[in-house]
Amino acid sequence: MCGIVGYIGRAQAAPILLEGLSKLEYRGYDSAGISVYDGEKIETVKTKGKIKDLRKLTNDGRNLPGTVGIGHTRWATHGEPSDINSHPHVNAEETIAVVHNGIIENYLELKQRLIKKGYVFKSETDTEVVALLLDYYFDGDLLKTLAKVMTRIEGSYALGIMNKDNPDEIIAVKKDSPLIVGLSEEGNYIASDIPAVLKHTRKIYILEDGEIVKLTRDGVTVYNQDLEVIEKEVTEIQWDVSAAEKGGYEHFMMKEIHEQPKAIRDTIYPRLKDDEVFIHELRMTDEEIKDLRKIFIIACGSAYHAGVTGKYVIEEMARIPVEVDLASEFRYRNPILDEDTLAIIISQSGETADTLAAMREVKRHGVRTLAIVNVVGSSIAREADDVLYTWAGPEIAVATTKGYTSQLAALYLLALHFGKIREKFCPEDYHEMIQELKALPDKLEILLENKEKIQYLANKYIGLKDVFFLGRGIDYASALESSLKLKEISYVHSEAYAAGELKHGTISLIEKGTLVIALATQEHLYGKIISNIVEVRTRGAFVLAVTNEDYREIENNADYVFYIPKTNKNFTGLMASIPMQLFAYYVAVAKGCDVDQPRNLAKSVTVE
Repeated sequence: MCGIVGYIGRAQAAPILLEGLSKLEYRGYDSAGISVYDGEKIETVKTKGKIKDLRKLTNDGRNLPGTVGIGHTRWATHGEPSDINSHPHVNAEETIAVVHNGIIENYLELKQRLIKKGYVFKSETDTEVVALLLDYYFDGDLLKTLAKVMTRIEGSYALGIMNKDNPDEIIAVKKDSPLIVGLSEEGNYIASDIPAVLKHTRKIYILEDGEIVKLTRDGVTVYNQDLEVIEKEVTEIQWDVSAAEKGGYEHFMMKEIHEQPKAIRDTIYPRLKDDEVFIHELRMTDEEIKDLRKIFIIACGSAYHAGVTGKYVIEEMARIPVEVDLASEFRYRNPILDEDTLAIIISQSGETADTLAAMREVKRHGVRTLAIVNVVGSSIAREADDVLYTWAGPEIAVATTKGYTSQLAALYLLALHFGKIREKFCPEDYHEMIQELKALPDKLEILLENKEKIQYLANKYIGLKDVFFLGRGIDYASALESSLKLKEISYVHSEAYAAGELKHGTISLIEKGTLVIALATQEHLYGKIISNIVEVRTRGAFVLAVTNEDYREIENNADYVFYIPKTNKNFTGLMASIPMQLFAYYVAVAKGCDVDQPRNLAKSVTVE
């Protein structure tokens, strides 16, 4: 969740560090800071607040001369947000500066040892332990010192380190937290994510766990934990700098909502050949797919909601039992994992800590893993047996939109592929679903052309306090995601329920003026959801219904209806998500909320 940048080169470092940190704001943070070697000493400036506050303190970096430095955006885990707890952290003499993403699990034990040796701690953080350990073991060679410190600390970390006695280098290391290296003739970089360096270079190294890197002005050397030099393959980034910019939209979230047709097209079309699903990344044989007896889908947050939809469509199309688990729960229970089981791991970033840990637990039991991720070269992507990339492009807004819908598209592909191999379709039905799948991007564009209707309704409900989402089957999965989207960016209390559970307590919360959003896209369940709508309206609720364009009868029961283009029943979850994303967005904007960076949230949850 924290963001790291580092630069060593021939240009002034501070403005480059500030610019890089601004590209990592999407990760969520509560404080920021930079350290720069000015030729005589390491100068550190840090503050609770936003990067704009750090810019003011440093005069946009101009007050900090020097061509080597490190920077950080912090998301508080140990110690409250404050100037003192902000990174970088330094030793007493301020000759060593450290930035850190992750959690040092044994920091209390190490802290007590260092206190006994006379060290004084200024902050409440686990990171300061690293800075003081480096000081304790430092023998003049920063690289060897870091290798020794790595044998003492436990947990997850990406570290960027600079030292006054070695002013012409930056040392960095990765373990269970993302870190990349940017390569250019003007200088070299470290960063938590690619957008931080993309203005300066498209050539990067993606570090593996346990790899240490030394950056100088003229080159980069990568080492393993034994300090043996290793060769790394350069990755060339293909997407453009503008892909990580707003492109004329007021917010990244709205830009990414409008990018969904392209994201879905890019995810689906490369996997279609002669009107058949062909997933070249999947190395499972037809026999292995036919022998599958169970699938686990493991994820967190919105990816978990995509997994709930995946359960419905895979069971419907491929007739394989599917269990959907929250990764944060799965990793701490004792799941029954047998042969002929597949675990589908879903994560937009590919770095979600609980999901990564759950996948490692699955692999420990010898179960095959298939990852659905968006970020190429991420930890989950590297460690899974097979990877299905969603190709949604960089997603900057904390609340996922195109990341979520492209995950749905990937699950549709898998369901169709498995169903075809397991001979669960007649040729006509399979052909019809392929055509509907191909038509999804165009239908999404039609939806986006009518967003003003949703904006009108959202503006009417700017003062709402509670919202209830109802759905059955796939619509229940959509309700879960719709509720999350509203609460995370507008701070409105909302809940999602399987509509059949309404009588089991929830209906007691319905009173005059309560907004109920009923998702009704499953034709065989129209009658059931209408009964639920009548029940809540009788008790004074205002009902917004989202349904298929050919189901006009619902107007007799709902107060307002938003129609989505007709598609196959298995694909309606993707269509229904668009108006619900827009509704959440417009409510949040009308309330003056920070849409792209909601309070208390982070884009990439890389700690437990």
